Amino acid sequence: MKTLSKVTFGLASALFASTAYSSTATADELTLCWAAWDPANALVELSKEFTAATGTEMKFEFVPWPNFADRILNELNSGGKLCDLLIGDSQWLGGSAENGYYVKLNDFFDKEGIKMSDFADATVYAYSTWPKGTPNYWALPAMGDANAWFYRKDWFARPEIQAEFKQATGRDLAVPKTWPELIETAKFFQGREIDGKKVYGAAIFTERASEGITMGATQALYANGFQYEKTSGKYDMEGAVNSADAVKGLEEYKELYKCCTPPGYTDAYMGETLDAFKSGQAAMAMNWFAFFPGLYKDENVGGDKIGFFVNPKGTAEASTLGGQGISVVANTDNMDGALAYIKWFAQPDIQKKWWALGGYSCHNAVLNDPSFKDSQPFAADFLVAMNQVKDFWQEPSYAQLLQGMQKRLHDYVVADQGTAQEALDKLIADWTEVFQDDGKM
Repeated sequence: MKTLSKVTFGLASALFASTAYSSTATADELTLCWAAWDPANALVELSKEFTAATGTEMKFEFVPWPNFADRILNELNSGGKLCDLLIGDSQWLGGSAENGYYVKLNDFFDKEGIKMSDFADATVYAYSTWPKGTPNYWALPAMGDANAWFYRKDWFARPEIQAEFKQATGRDLAVPKTWPELIETAKFFQGREIDGKKVYGAAIFTERASEGITMGATQALYANGFQYEKTSGKYDMEGAVNSADAVKGLEEYKELYKCCTPPGYTDAYMGETLDAFKSGQAAMAMNWFAFFPGLYKDENVGGDKIGFFVNPKGTAEASTLGGQGISVVANTDNMDGALAYIKWFAQPDIQKKWWALGGYSCHNAVLNDPSFKDSQPFAADFLVAMNQVKDFWQEPSYAQLLQGMQKRLHDYVVADQGTAQEALDKLIADWTEVFQDDGKM
């Protein structure tokens, strides 16, 4: 980090630095930008109702996840006009608010009777507010998400495998409730032959370039008490980031990586984890709830072959936050249309259809419905996870902060450099430099 020059919010790739987007929007047209994944396809289907109700044509710019941040943050930084609406990552809120990229929505919410109390508290805090926890809203909670786990339920149910596990461990084979149980279960399956095929214990996130290993390792870190600060807003990281429990959590993540992942699994994120599971390689895998509807429908590993569980606990119960809010881009040429879409999307009946199509509603009318827990095999776990989520820094310099964590985690977990204590100590030093440059320390 010491060799890095000061960068602007977003750390936009030079690949897109010279790209300028001209607006072709009319008063009857809106472009919504998001990542390219299953929920985006569900939103296209849902938005047909908006077009039918208003006559406004919806266009969509969906960017593959590996390029999403670079592409869209460069668009915001350059003042482009590609996006009227943006479903952006929670970590972007601070920079987008302070740099004037998003419209502050408080007055609009008040005028239209849109109440943040109608949405789950954790999602309002994570997806909407800046500064954090204040009643300053820059987005409407749009896509609740968290990192969770799925497993080969059919393998776990086989009597011969259950008997071998009982003999090997002294306990019944079941969904892991703690990180030690997770590791023990993964070790049991690692290298085992099932249906004539060698299988592996767990597919986890190890990707270095964007955010992958951070989003994976924080599952173990958060579950073992990792905190970003001892006092909220004080940037007092010593004893929080590198606490004894946090060190233990990082050691457990490395142990899981070293013992129990598929071969050559040094740079894996969402796609690779899904591929490992769908191809029958992995007994367990982590990924975002957003992919669970598609997994459940998969003809090879879905249905009664798959089960789901929330992140196991350590000294705490916690899950890594994903998900996004939907914001109006301040540079839009169709402000009225963009705000009309927010108003439409916030309606309880639209939110219920959003969930039914495969999106993850954050609206209490959906989440508190007595039938919600039974509406999908992973719905109850989703509620648990969203009540225990923790998020990465949402600071305007989040890109530098994330780059530092990616490096320190990958160096330790994958490249086998140093100890967990040293990795977290160095991370504090990296982050301290960023916050000092920002004048916050």
